Amino acid sequence: MSASMLAFVFNDGLMKILFEDWSIYQAIFLRGILTIPIMLVLAWQRNELFIKISHLDWKLVWARTGAEVGAAIFFLSALANMPLANVTAILQVLPLAVTMGAAIFLKETVGWRRWLAIGIGFMGVLIIVRPGVDGFSMYSIYALAAVVCVTLRDLTTSRLSSNVPSITVALITGIAITLFGAAMLPTATWAATDDSHWLILVVASIAIVFGYLFSVMAMRHGDASFIAPFRYTSMLWAIIIGVLFFNDWPDQLTLLGTAIIMGTGIYSFHRERVKRNF
Repeated sequence: MSASMLAFVFNDGLMKILFEDWSIYQAIFLRGILTIPIMLVLAWQRNELFIKISHLDWKLVWARTGAEVGAAIFFLSALANMPLANVTAILQVLPLAVTMGAAIFLKETVGWRRWLAIGIGFMGVLIIVRPGVDGFSMYSIYALAAVVCVTLRDLTTSRLSSNVPSITVALITGIAITLFGAAMLPTATWAATDDSHWLILVVASIAIVFGYLFSVMAMRHGDASFIAPFRYTSMLWAIIIGVLFFNDWPDQLTLLGTAIIMGTGIYSFHRERVKRNF
């Protein structure tokens, strides 16, 4: 899981470099051109390229895809205009947001301790975002909107039947995001590309594929409640890559807010494990 988080954050850092010259729409379109063939080959090898999906599952897949497209646009817009560590810090609240969403929309039981952890965790987000002060920007709202979209994506995914292959869902999502990027290209200026751009894009595409691969391997071969906290290593990688690539050092309030979110998230995972044991 730690390797998965490194791969995802490394991809984010490389995409942020591309955003210095390209629009986000050009970047996601060209990245899709590289990643979709890889997913097509994987789906074909697993005999999951052409499968029968129920009407209900199709509705869930399209709802999930819409949420994923929204998450990609909001997240990348924030990433292009905020320090990598700040964007990553805000996304650390995602496990708490999913727990809250599951309680509200899926009627899952959440005890008062985890509700308290959720509330304190969102206080950590406010410390990072700092609404009403000089450090606040509209892109902080974009990062929060990405959290909402990813929460909807994960809740929708949890309702999919087990006979819907993950690679099929990922392929449909990748095609949708790429097509959305293509549709939005007329609204942005197409920037010239050179060998260095393509090298960065190829490495970013490989990184994101490995991110998904390592994540699936971790979740299939390990205890989910033990593995989940290791998602927070993304913040460590984000700080390291932010400093090395962009000389961005997170300030003290960002680190404080992140510590609060991580602490409450790990406690929430602990309470979930205790609940399962009983």
